[in-house]
Order: sequence, then C-alpha cells, then structure tokens
Amino acid sequence: MHERRRPVAGSVDQTLARGAAAPVAATVTRRLAGVVTGGRPTSSSEVSVSVGNRLSRIYTRTGDDGTTGLADGSRLPKDSPRVASMGDLDELNANLGVVLVTPIPDAIRETLVDAQHALFDIGAELAMPAASIIDDARVEALEAALDALNVDLPPLKEFILPGGGAGAGAAHVARAVCRRAERRLVALARDEAVNEASRRYVNRLSDYLFVAARVLARAGSGEVYWRHDRSRRSPE
Repeated sequence: MHERRRPVAGSVDQTLARGAAAPVAATVTRRLAGVVTGGRPTSSSEVSVSVGNRLSRIYTRTGDDGTTGLADGSRLPKDSPRVASMGDLDELNANLGVVLVTPIPDAIRETLVDAQHALFDIGAELAMPAASIIDDARVEALEAALDALNVDLPPLKEFILPGGGAGAGAAHVARAVCRRAERRLVALARDEAVNEASRRYVNRLSDYLFVAARVLARAGSGEVYWRHDRSRRSPE
C-alpha cells in the first residue's frame, strides 16, 4: 500500500505547539496549492522540507520570549489567533487519541486515525500561510463515513448528555474540543486566509464525533438523555 507522505511544519518550536513534531531525519515532499515561494505566490509547488537533526534537542529557548516560529520563518506571539488555532487542533488531536485507546469498532477507528492525519495537515496549513492541503474530496470522504455510521441510529427525540461509557464519553469531549477548534478557525478566517475546505472538515468532524458517541454509548451502558423535568433539590 502506498504511504502518503505528509508535510512537516518545521522544527519543534515551529509545529503545533510542539505536539505535532515531525520524524527525525525525514524528508517530506507534498504538492501544495498556493504556497508562497521566493516571495511570490504560486498556484502549485513541490515543497520539500528536510528535517535532518532538528529534533535532536527538545528545547531550543527560541520561544522563551513568548513567540513561536512558523514554517515560513516568521514569528508570532504564542497567544496570536493563528497559534491559538494550531493549539486547539493539537488538543483535538490528543483527544482523538484518547478515544482511540478505548475499545471501538474498526470503522470508527479507521475514520479517527485518518482524522488525526487530516488535523496534522490542517496544522501544517496554518504553520505555512497560503498553503492548501485539505481538499473537497477529504471532506466528502468524512461525510460518507458519517452517513454510514448514522444510517442505523434511531432519530433523536431528546437532548443527549455526555456519557454512556468510556469511549462515548471520550468522543463527547473530543466533539466539544472540535467545536472550539472550529470557532477558532472561523475567527481567524475573518482577518487571515484559511483554507475553506479545512474549516468545513473540522465542522464535519464534530458531527462525526457526535454520531460516534451515540454509537459507542448504545454499544455500552446506553445513551444518557437530558431530563428537562428532573426535580432539583433546593439547598437547605
């Protein structure tokens, strides 16, 4: 099976709040649309990033001033909207990892593993402004997986509370983080260029995680429904 090679956003100080570090001594080539090369935007460019020995040291001290570097060599404050968005994507990816260590069906596992790679790609887009990696086909593939997962579920008649088992609970946490990551991308897109397909992918991923949580809960201890008429004891 051909293994897709993925873009590297840079050294430890330059990638996804250190959470998406690239393999040591790797050389990664990916066709990117709209990458700025030589100071001028191009419609498509082969970008080769040689990592070499960059990860031989975990700390670099270059971020001690409160800034972090992007793959294009520029530096931003660590609390800037772009870096904050990268951090939310990294947090989301970590939460997908939590779901993946629970017993889940193979179909859900395969989709979430692919989503982890997609989130890394979106982080690489943010680390290399003007780059586009995620495309409509990636969004459509996630939609197809969502439709297949949802087809046998009964319609919802009540709001669902997070819970229903370890896997379902972890999926709900990931869903909530995914919604935040999407909001951060929407806010960033008001002022800076953001790949529209990537924003739609994150939006669709939150829907997938909601449906996955339902499936996992029904296979576990059952879905937990909000009881709007639940009596509440008054404080004494």
